[in-house]
Amino acid sequence: MLRAIRGATQLEADDRDLVLEATIELVNEVVARNGLMPDDVVSVIFTSTPDLTAAFPAAAARKIGFGDVPLLCATEIDVPGALPRVVRMLAHVETDLRRDQIRHIYLRGAVALRPDLGLDSGPDPALGVVGPAGR
Repeated sequence: MLRAIRGATQLEADDRDLVLEATIELVNEVVARNGLMPDDVVSVIFTSTPDLTAAFPAAAARKIGFGDVPLLCATEIDVPGALPRVVRMLAHVETDLRRDQIRHIYLRGAVALRPDLGLDSGPDPALGVVGPAGR
């Protein structure tokens, strides 16, 4: 069945290499934490805050094998006081997971965007990964 998975990460600066590195990390975590294969990914929408202009997040996904997946980049709404330097993603995937089993991934400073999800039991707690509480 088709499911949507959210994720976000915060960058230290607007730098091409940092955008690509952080986006690759985010996509890999979403795929790994949800037991997905690249063929399970139907499409991905990336947004970035207006202060990130050094690279397209979709370029990072193409570097790791998502070249045949429809990818779209857009600018996030510039809300006063919003968390700066954030790349967000919304992945549409084919999976047998129930909605309550989906792990939405928030890395680095982006953990602050969804504290309601609770801390995930990931392999590297230093990443600050969050997912559904208790999973």
